[in-house]
Amino acid sequence: MSSPHGFDYTERQDGTVVITHHGRRATVLRGPRAAQFLRDAERDPQLAMARWTGNYQRGNERRARQHPRNR
Repeated sequence: MSSPHGFDYTERQDGTVVITHHGRRATVLRGPRAAQFLRDAERDPQLAMARWTGNYQRGNERRARQHPRNR
């Protein structure tokens, strides 16, 4: 089952965390990085997954969309 924004994560028994985007593996986190991600994901999981995979808007997308040549 996929989430509305395309990100999903699975915590495995060995402590690793697998983050997927639209069903495809985006990254695998192990050790302290996995623990930090799980703490971040408690607040806003979609934002945490986007940040940890590097797949989030950086602010210029909205500005570019509003430019006259892109209307």
